[in-house]
This record gives sequence, structure tokens and C-alpha cells, in this order.
Amino acid sequence: MAKLLEGRPVAEKIKAQIKLSVQSLGRAPVLASVLVGANPGAAAYVRAQEKIALELGIAYKLHQLPENIPEGGLIDFILKLNADKPVNGIILQMPLPQHLDYKKISESIAPKKDIESMHPCTPTAVMELLGSTGIDLYGKEVVIVGHSQIVGKPLTLLLLEKFATVTVCHIATSKAGRLEEHVRRAEVLIVAVGQAGLIKGQWIKEGAIVIDVGINRVADKIVGDVEFEAAEKRASYITPVPGGVGPLTTAILMRNLVEAAKLQQ
Repeated sequence: MAKLLEGRPVAEKIKAQIKLSVQSLGRAPVLASVLVGANPGAAAYVRAQEKIALELGIAYKLHQLPENIPEGGLIDFILKLNADKPVNGIILQMPLPQHLDYKKISESIAPKKDIESMHPCTPTAVMELLGSTGIDLYGKEVVIVGHSQIVGKPLTLLLLEKFATVTVCHIATSKAGRLEEHVRRAEVLIVAVGQAGLIKGQWIKEGAIVIDVGINRVADKIVGDVEFEAAEKRASYITPVPGGVGPLTTAILMRNLVEAAKLQQ
């Protein structure tokens, strides 16, 4: 039976440092959160962000925009936030509706206010969690399922810096019928797709470390991308959803915001 790899204990240490930093700023830093539409997973993440921001003395300003907003309209809105001096950081909530180009829109965020790109929050959270297990990633077979700009791709680079042997799977891997094959040999499996139950528990290699980044609402529950109960029986460590990557990602986001506020001062 796997040990639960919970993000909250690590997040609490980071939050204690953030509180001190906020006090030293002399004012509440302001985080502008842009949510397009009403994706349930994104909405859950927003609620968690708002709760932690309040706890840390950070002003959290949620801007919920209609799902059918044109790309140009969204970019114009972000440019206004760039020019809004009290705003210290901007986060664009994912996923975006299909008609919007994440790369193009995220590039419109002013670098000094782009608190995700300065140190990608979710990939950093994953690396913190892996570090807490004491694993030496040197030469380990790591499989990432999902190659997004905000998780899969930056995480690949962070893992390569640790000399892990990294395989990245995506929709083409699945269409070719080879996803299970890759997952079965993973000593470390990281899944960030946003599809409940995508990874079957029986695919997990005995003793593997499983990091589930997925957030999905199924009926009245929040679940990840991995079949948790079956995977828990085979893994050595596994993140719960919720309570795994999410709390740590949010803490790192707030840490980035405070660093941005310091730089802007």
C-alpha cells in the first residue's frame, strides 16, 4: 500500500515564509486571476487560491469572463491589467476554451507580472514533492503523460536537469495504442491531462511513485487522472486528489507573487 504524498505539509512551510515576506512589504500584494468560462476543475483551483491568499494577507481579485470572449478581447483585458499599477501578478486559469490560443494570450502578460512563467508553479510543486520522498532521480525511468506548455514541457526540462530518463506521452501516444506500454515501465509516473480515470491502476509498476496533477469533477467529487484505489495498492508513493499537488502549487504561486511585488517596489 502506497504512502500518501500530501502537498499540505510542504506547503505550510512555504506559507510561513510568505507571511513574513508579506509583512515586510508593508502592504497587501495584489493577484489578478483571469477565469474564462466555468470549467469545474479551474473553478476548484480558483477557490483554493482565494482561500490561501486571504490566509496570507494577499488581495485576490477574480475576473470571470464569458466563455465566448474573442481572443482579441481577452488580450485587451490582460493589457489593461498590465497597466493597472496596484496589480502585482496575473494568472490565466487553465484550461481555456478551445477557440483561444494559450501561448499567444499568455505572451501578452507583462513579464514583471507573469508569476507562472518566472518559476512554473505546478512543475516546481511536482519537483518539491519528488524531493520529499528522498528519491535520487539519476537514471530513473520517468514517464510524463501530458505535454502542455504549463506542466509537461517545463517539467521535462526540470527532470532532465536531474539526469532522469524522461519519456513524454500525449494524445498521439494514446491513439497509437502505446500509452499503457509506457506507463507500465515508469518508476516515476506524472500525469497531467485532465481526464478522469485515464490511467488504469493495474498499469502502475510495483513500487512506482505516482504524481497525479489532474483535477476533474465527477458527480460531486474531485478526482485525478489516475484510478486512485487500484494504483494505491501498487505504488510506493501516490498523491491524493485533492490534497496532493494542488495545495503546493498554490503556495508556490503566492511565493512567486510576493517575489514579483518585491521586484516591482
